Amino acid sequence: MRHQYLGMFGMAVPKITADMSEEDMDMMVASACDASAFLKAISHEGRLMILCHLVTGEKSVTELEDLLAARQAAVSQQLARLRLEGLVKPRRDGKAIYYSLADDRPRRVLEVIYDMFCSVDQGKAKAAE
Repeated sequence: MRHQYLGMFGMAVPKITADMSEEDMDMMVASACDASAFLKAISHEGRLMILCHLVTGEKSVTELEDLLAARQAAVSQQLARLRLEGLVKPRRDGKAIYYSLADDRPRRVLEVIYDMFCSVDQGKAKAAE
């Protein structure tokens, strides 16, 4: 896409202009749909916590139940949604099913979320308000 400028973090951010081609606009709409589906998938606190645990490595469903203090049915339901959206991948070992991140997208977004909402610096900023 030709119409870009560097945002505050030095990353390319699309710039919508009146002279954008129909093809560029279609590409932007398709990307917005993909981003929206991704954000919807991580917008549930249970799914977000599962992804946070999986950032450190593969976990079994039983491990996730214990870490989340949640019932197996609830954990499995959230894992099914994450799997449907392509964010996690399963691996069976006997009766146990293990999950890991499917790619680096969740880790990259979680790093930003952590920085914005969970880091020590963020806690200090909230306390100063």
